[in-house]
Amino acid sequence: MKNVEHIGIAVKNFSEANGLYFKLLGVEPYKTEFVESENVNTSFFKVGGTKIELLEGTTPDSAISKFIEKRGEGIHHIAFEVEDIYAEMERLKKEGFTLLNEQPKKGADNKLVCFVHPKSANGVLVELTQEIR
Repeated sequence: MKNVEHIGIAVKNFSEANGLYFKLLGVEPYKTEFVESENVNTSFFKVGGTKIELLEGTTPDSAISKFIEKRGEGIHHIAFEVEDIYAEMERLKKEGFTLLNEQPKKGADNKLVCFVHPKSANGVLVELTQEIR
């Protein structure tokens, strides 16, 4: 694992949350994107070397909508950048972690992604990310 790539925050209202984080951070999102495979709208803010991803579910059955229904708005996941997502997935499986994906999938911001089940990581959803080259 190279570094914390971003922190994901689940939000109910995308436009209101983007306005709030603009006021909070003093910068506009550098990117917004719809991720069809996850039924989620995303926006990314960058302050210094830190990225914040806002996530809004676009259907009631999306993972983000279910998360908000169960836990409310707030921190959804922490993402770590990795050099080789396939090797890191293998390493984590050997260490006893449960992965939510058998194979990485295309995520937002030009990344391959894989998630580690929160039950394997003290209740924290961990995302592995690798830049698509």
